Amino acid sequence: MAWAVLILSGMLEAGWALSLKASDGFTRLWPSVSFVVLLVASMGGLAWALKTLPVGVAYGVWVGIGAALTAVLAIVLFHETVSVLKIVSLVLIIAGVVGLNLSSSAH
Repeated sequence: MAWAVLILSGMLEAGWALSLKASDGFTRLWPSVSFVVLLVASMGGLAWALKTLPVGVAYGVWVGIGAALTAVLAIVLFHETVSVLKIVSLVLIIAGVVGLNLSSSAH
């Protein structure tokens, strides 16, 4: 269950990052509210998952999911540029998340 909560929390991290961008420096109300709600939910889920998961692995997975999903959604929603280097880097982040997950289940 901790892994499911951690994965969802990583996805919520992408949500708060994108809301922060959409808030335009906290000048837009609803994206700002969304940022706060998603931030609290994401951090709360991470904190809950850390009760049973090792911090190094859990934090790495949480950040990796958030970073990769944020980058992909920024390309789609905010029309950020796509390059081969960006795609390769995203694949490496995902590989790192999988590696951390596998290293945790080896113990």
